[in-house]
This record gives sequence, C-alpha cells and structure tokens, in this order.
Amino acid sequence: ALTMPSCSASLLCLLLLLLCGLLGGWVLSICPPVCSCSRGHRVVDCSSRGLTKLPPGLQHNIRFLNLSFNSLQGLDSQLSHYAHLRTLDLSYNRLESLPPALPRSLWDIRAAGNHLRSLDKNDTAYHWNLKVLDLSDNELERVVFINNTLPSLQALNLSHNRFWTVPTNMPHNLESIDLSHNYLAQILPGSLDRLPRLAQFYLHANRFSWLSEGIFDKLTGLEVMTLEDNPWACEEEENITRLLRWAEQTRATVLGCPCYTRPICGQTHLATPGREWHSALFTEPPLWVKSRGEGHDGQSPARTADVTSSYQVKSALFETGIYQEKRGVNESGDHMVFVWTSSTSFDSFSTHTSTASPRSSTQKPKVA
Repeated sequence: ALTMPSCSASLLCLLLLLLCGLLGGWVLSICPPVCSCSRGHRVVDCSSRGLTKLPPGLQHNIRFLNLSFNSLQGLDSQLSHYAHLRTLDLSYNRLESLPPALPRSLWDIRAAGNHLRSLDKNDTAYHWNLKVLDLSDNELERVVFINNTLPSLQALNLSHNRFWTVPTNMPHNLESIDLSHNYLAQILPGSLDRLPRLAQFYLHANRFSWLSEGIFDKLTGLEVMTLEDNPWACEEEENITRLLRWAEQTRATVLGCPCYTRPICGQTHLATPGREWHSALFTEPPLWVKSRGEGHDGQSPARTADVTSSYQVKSALFETGIYQEKRGVNESGDHMVFVWTSSTSFDSFSTHTSTASPRSSTQKPKVA
C-alpha cells in the first residue's frame, strides 16, 4: 500500500514528460507568423517582410531560408545552430559583412545587393560543402581566399562590384565565375593558372584595354567567355593582335570579340555554324540591380514570389543530385551549355537550347 503513491507519482511524471515532449515538438513546428513555410516547415520564406532581426520560431532543422529584401543590418552568430541549412538568401538587405559562423552545412549562400566591402578569409574558411556563392551587386573591392578552402565551390558571382583586379587564389574547382560589370583593368600573371575546371568566365562590361599574352592558356576546360563592352586599345597592334589570335583559336566560344572584329569568336563556334548566340544579352543588368535606388520596400511581391519559387526548385535539384549534370544532350540531340547569369534568381544556370527550367516570363534569358 505504501508503494502505490510512488507508482502513481512516477506514472504521472512520465505522462507529464510525454505531454511536454509532444507540446514542445508542436511548438517547434510552428512557422514564424511573419513567414510562409512548406515541406514540414523546413522551407521558410521570410522575404520582403520589413525584418530588422531574425524572426523567432524557426525550426532547428530548416533546410531553406529566404531573408531577402528586408532591412537586416547584422545577424551576429544567430544562424550558426541551424546545422541542416542548405540554402540561405540574405540578398538585398543592409549587411556590411557576412554574418559570422554560418552553418557549415550550407550549399548555397546568396548575399547580393547589400553593402559588403570585403570578403575575408575567415568568412569562407570552413565552408567545405558550399557550391554556390553569390555576392553580386555589392561594394566589394577585395576578396581573400586561402589555399584549399571552398573545395566544393562551383559557381562564384562577383558581378556588379568594384574590383580593379581579378581576385587571386580563387577556389580551384570553380566551373563558373562572373566578374562582369566591375572596374577590372588587369589580370595578374598566374591568377588563372589553377582553375582547370572553369567552363564559364564572364568579363564583359569592365575596363580592360589589353591582356598579357598567355593569360588564359591554363584554362583548359573553358567553354564560354564574354569580353564585350571593354575599352580595348585597338591601336596597340602588338598587344591586341595576340589577344585576337587567342580569341580566334581557342576552343571556347568567346562572346564579344575585342575591337568589334566579330560578335563571336572561337573554334567551337566556327565548327558549329548552326548555333546562334545573342551576346548582347550578356550586358543586361541583373533582375534586381536597380533595387538599391528604389528602396527594398518597393519590391514587387509577385517578382519576389517568383524568385522564391525558382529557389525552391533549384534547391530540390541540389538535393536530388540533378545539379551535378551540368552538361548533356536534350531530346533533339542538341548539346546544352549551362550559363551562370547575374540574376539573383536561384535558377542561375540556364541553357541556350532548352527552356525546361522554370523561369519568369518577364525575365530575359541570358543565352538564346
């Protein structure tokens, strides 16, 4: 008889613990009121909500977080404990630096349209899983990469910044680099010598007048390069002739031959005369490039929703491994070349032979 109260108390405690666990799980699964969620609240869209701080109530196991088009100025280390996060969009806020201690689980970081002025080695030192880094439309003048960092990085977008020199020591497995719309005037010798997988290299709309002989010789995997809208010193025959000779003989497709000799150069283009490239489209500004002047709060909800939708589609492609297939043949037998664009849309790899990828009807394709 004396043991009954203790048994009842134990049973009551057990029931309370179970109830707390159930309630705790229910509370954690609630989507933050200012956001919209899907896929079991693991895909969270908090874009264009006027946020000045991270919204409370986020699950610890979220995989996709869109905080774009808000007024965030700093997040300290608030994101560090989201250890399952794959995609983080901080685009078009008021950040002056990347938040410290971002989760190492990230595959994709978008921070376009902020006020970033530099990228230090500690910002990327431990992101072994990162595949895509978009820092376009900022105020970057300097980035520092150290050896053997970002080994998985495949796409780097540094367009619409303030670079004068092509960054050195870039991650060696990069396949796409966009440095268009900067103030680039030189490429230091050796800067491109350890990029054997680089396939797309965008250098249009800069301030190049000439380039050193052999500067692109080590880019053995190059498929597409853009050189238009640069003030080439066409009167300096010795320098420009070497560059023109390379542009004509390279296996890559060169959009915008120097000195307006022709719109497209390269042996690949000559060997496939049926392929048409509209190189002028590469000078189109990014979808959101005017946003800073208009103010973040003036963004169209429809356009933001479209970007979010395409983000989620690409996120699904990442998780299923489809992203790895960047070269292939479509049903008609045409070879597809995937191209990194300057848009902040997550659907940043587009093809000139296929329109299967989801894309806004108002957004011009970069290659046709």
